[in-house]
Amino acid sequence: MAAGTTYDYIIVGGGSSACVVAAELVARGRARVLILERGPRKANPIMHFPAGYMKFLAKDTYLSMHQTKPQEQLNGRGPIVPQGKVLGGGSTVNAMVYMRGQAADYDRWNEAVTLPGSVNTGAWSYRDLLRYFKAQEDNDHLGGEFHGVGGALKISDLGHTSPMTRTYIKTLQSMGIPYNPDFNGAEQFGVGFMQHTIDWETRRRCSAVDAFLAPVMNDPLLTIETEAVVTRIRMENGKAVGVDYLQNGSKRQALAGAEVILAAGAYQTPKLLMLSGIGPEDELARHGINTEVFLPGVGRNLQDHYECPVVATTKGSFGYYGADRGWQMIKAGLQYLLFKTGPVTTTGVETCAFYDPDGNHTEPTIQMFCVPTVYLDRDVMGTDPGDGVTINSLLLRPKARGSVTLASADPLANPVVDTQIFTHPDDLRLTIASFRFARTVLAASPMRELIDKEIFPGTDVTSDEAIADHCRRTVKTGYHPVGTCKMGHDQDEDAVLTPDLKVRGVDSLRVIDASIMPTIVSGNTNAAVLGAAAKAADLLLS
Repeated sequence: MAAGTTYDYIIVGGGSSACVVAAELVARGRARVLILERGPRKANPIMHFPAGYMKFLAKDTYLSMHQTKPQEQLNGRGPIVPQGKVLGGGSTVNAMVYMRGQAADYDRWNEAVTLPGSVNTGAWSYRDLLRYFKAQEDNDHLGGEFHGVGGALKISDLGHTSPMTRTYIKTLQSMGIPYNPDFNGAEQFGVGFMQHTIDWETRRRCSAVDAFLAPVMNDPLLTIETEAVVTRIRMENGKAVGVDYLQNGSKRQALAGAEVILAAGAYQTPKLLMLSGIGPEDELARHGINTEVFLPGVGRNLQDHYECPVVATTKGSFGYYGADRGWQMIKAGLQYLLFKTGPVTTTGVETCAFYDPDGNHTEPTIQMFCVPTVYLDRDVMGTDPGDGVTINSLLLRPKARGSVTLASADPLANPVVDTQIFTHPDDLRLTIASFRFARTVLAASPMRELIDKEIFPGTDVTSDEAIADHCRRTVKTGYHPVGTCKMGHDQDEDAVLTPDLKVRGVDSLRVIDASIMPTIVSGNTNAAVLGAAAKAADLLLS
């Protein structure tokens, strides 16, 4: 193995959190930083266009496709769960939705890291994190108490919306769901347009690379190595001192004078800890790995958002079916290149509603998306693409908990992801209730004037049992895995991290990605990861 170069900080993973923290360590801390990213340095230029990501949704070019463990409660299905594999991670490949979640989400984080009976420190409360959200943000039209102007992260409304999107918003209002002009403001309940991490002037994606890493990209203190797969954290006397990694078929080593920082995501971060002898003793022993630090919580507490669809055809073209082919694609491409307008300036998912089937709209439990086309996951067969609408009900705070374990001691093998979808009865109950509500939306005016007929699962599926079968057959990931190395207080035996994100029992080792979340936030997770990473940078530099 080649002799390692020494840096102050080594960051494993090059996703959203890594970009934020690396930029701060270099710019403010004047530290020598190495980022090790397993994917390529740049994505296809098409990914800069708001609609461009849809070309790569089903491909493994910039995504690692994790085949989950077959789920008995899903009749043996094991849905695929992708994770970003490119510099910028999810922020380079996602649908760009900027959604922080509910204030109560972060207050629950704060409760999780506060010892019972002690004074609430406010370390991870919503009010504590709000200043980081605002400092990062440069919003195209929102400001005041909840939003920032002049930050690095460009956030805007979409440049184009479909007739179906606008009809959906009007229909929900006719059904008593109020219009909400700002899901990241005072409350989440309501229906409205979603904001996205898109620059309103250039109409291009604003990834974490664009926003945070680009300003320091040419600083000699920053080194970025891509196509680099970290295989082990090097430990000496209970301290993380560096990493081993593979690059271009060669074994390499890098050393850290200050800290090793894990930002590889909710699947790969616990895997790397376990490969390094940090985790549950029985799991490590099963693969012949010596236990360096016994931490039973590593890989536990997996949470994700899960959604189920109802699909209808329409009486005309009110969405985006066929827009990615032939003359429609050429025309839209020219419009975008010449005027920065038209269908290319949309992500295709423009609106959602937040509500609770049980009526507690203070803390909605469902995010209901309107997709203006027939849209189903690749393993769900029986319905052809076409003009139509798909209403997906996404469960915001599932109670079931999954896990990530090792498939083997081979560092190149993907971990075993066991989702445990619908193993808690409340999760399926709420999903069924929201499915029924989605049907009433299709039948309400003015939406019903556009609808031809429901085609999936079909109007003959009416009983709770039949709807439950449909949900088990079609449930898919929301692409938001979190929680597998959660932070917590000293009396929480499953807490992997201290409140300042240090790995318990190991010196000079931290985690900064979505793994840290004790509980999932009520919305798309990229914004939460970016805000938490900004706080992590302060912790590192304090």
